Amino acid sequence: MDVSPPQQLPLEAQWCVRDHTCVLLEVADQPQEQRLGLMQRPALPPLRGMWFPFKPARPLRFWMLNTIAPLDMVFVHQGEVIAIEAEVPICLALPCQSFGPMADADGVIELGTGEAKRLGLGVGDAVVIEPITLKSPKQKVDEIRRSVTGDTLW
Repeated sequence: MDVSPPQQLPLEAQWCVRDHTCVLLEVADQPQEQRLGLMQRPALPPLRGMWFPFKPARPLRFWMLNTIAPLDMVFVHQGEVIAIEAEVPICLALPCQSFGPMADADGVIELGTGEAKRLGLGVGDAVVIEPITLKSPKQKVDEIRRSVTGDTLW
């Protein structure tokens, strides 16, 4: 049994599923990050997730060993949702069931349980993962000042 501490990756990407509704994503693009995923992490808040990109595309199967909160898994191929495994339960001991389509996928987005339904996600939905740059606290304060005062000279 893996007892690695939970990983918290930076929010590096977003998936805008609808106008003004974007899911902020941690990106697990290294093998070790992908192996740990959301293990030992509490339930994800709304509009948060983890993106697992894979090259080349292949059939992907995910399991829930050491994952302490149920998840939704959104399987992606060539910018489109190809399958959704909703409300996947945790697994307390081996053997654990694996989840995923038999078709090739080049990515998986893990969301908190029920989030796929809440967001109205479905097979065929477009998936465009965009990089994001989060602002520093000073940048946020300056932006708020400008919005309040209308002053652009800081």
